[in-house]
Amino acid sequence: MSFSDSLYALDDRSREIFRRIVETYLETGTPVGSRNVSRILAAALSPASVRNVMADLEELGLIYAPHTSAGRLPTELGLRFFIDSVMEVSDLAEEERRRMDAEVKAAGESRSMEGLLTEASQMLSAMSRGAGVVLAAKTEGRLKHIEFLRIERTRALVVLVSESGTVENRVIEVPRDLPTSALTTASNYLNAHIVGRTLAEARVELERLSDERRREIDALTDKVIAAGFATWSGGDDRAGTLIVRGVSNLLEDITAAEDIERLRLLFNDLETKTDIIQLLGLAEHGEGVRIFIGSENKLFSLSGSSLVVAPFRDTSDRVVGVLGVIGPTRLNYARVVPAVNYTAQLMTQLLGR
Repeated sequence: MSFSDSLYALDDRSREIFRRIVETYLETGTPVGSRNVSRILAAALSPASVRNVMADLEELGLIYAPHTSAGRLPTELGLRFFIDSVMEVSDLAEEERRRMDAEVKAAGESRSMEGLLTEASQMLSAMSRGAGVVLAAKTEGRLKHIEFLRIERTRALVVLVSESGTVENRVIEVPRDLPTSALTTASNYLNAHIVGRTLAEARVELERLSDERRREIDALTDKVIAAGFATWSGGDDRAGTLIVRGVSNLLEDITAAEDIERLRLLFNDLETKTDIIQLLGLAEHGEGVRIFIGSENKLFSLSGSSLVVAPFRDTSDRVVGVLGVIGPTRLNYARVVPAVNYTAQLMTQLLGR
C-alpha cells in the first residue's frame, strides 16, 4: 500500500480523532492533547487509547508535537488531507447570501471598478480571520467615452468609460489659464477618434494623427489630450489593481516571535507586490476555489501563510481577476471556501451585466 493509500485507508476512529485535533487547532491555534480529545469524542475513549491513535497519525506525518508536551498540531500534509478528505464544507446561509448580494451590488452601482474590488476584499476580510485580497488584471477593454472635467483651477478629472460599463477616473494637472472650452474640445476630439479602440490601439491612432491634431486644435488643448492620455497608458502596472483589506486581522493571537517574523515577511510581500502577478496564474489553471497551504503557496511561502483564491470572469468568460483570503494556516477553511466561491460568482455575474 502506498503512502497516500495509507492515509485514505484510515479507520473511522482514527479519522474522527484526527478531525477533532484539526478542528480544535483551527479554532484555538494551540496544541491539542489526548485528554482534551477524549472529552470531545462522541464515543467514549480513554486518553491512553487516543494517545495510541495519535502516535499512528504522527507516524503518518499528519500531526506533530511542537514541544515536548503531549499536545499535537496538524502538519501541512495533515491540513491538506483534512481539506481534501475530511472537511465538510457547508453552503452559505440564505441570509448571508442576501447580505453579500446587497453589498456587492451596491458597490457595483457606483460603476467604479476600484470601489467594487474594495467592497469584495472588505467583505472577505470580515468573514474570515485573514485579509481579503482582490487582484484585477490590467484590461484592454474597448473605450466608449472619455471626458475632461475641471475640478480646480490647475487640475482636471479625466473620466474614461469602457464598453463593458466600467468607469475609471484620473486627475491631471492643467495650465492655470486653460479655458473650459479647451477641455470640451479635448473630450470631443478623443471621442471622435478613439471610441471603440483599446488603449493600445488608441495610442497608435493618436500618434498617427499627431500632425493633423496640431493643425485642428490649439496648443493648450493638445497638451490636455497628451496629459490625459498619458495617465491611462503610462506606468508599469502589469500586475493590475491589488487591493488588500483587513490586514489587522492577521495581528490577532500573534504571540510567538516566529509568528511575528512570518507576519512581517507577509506584510512586506503585500506592500511591495513581490511577484503578485503570479496570483492570477494560481487561479487561472482550474475552476472554482483553490487552496494553498504554507509552503504550497509559492507566492508567500516565506510567511508561512495559507491562500484561498478563486477567479472571476468577464462576459467572454476570460479570467480578469482573482479574489480570496490570505492568512495563517489555521484559517477556518470550511467557512472561507464557500465565502470566496460565492464572492467570485457575484463578481462574475456583475461584470457579465
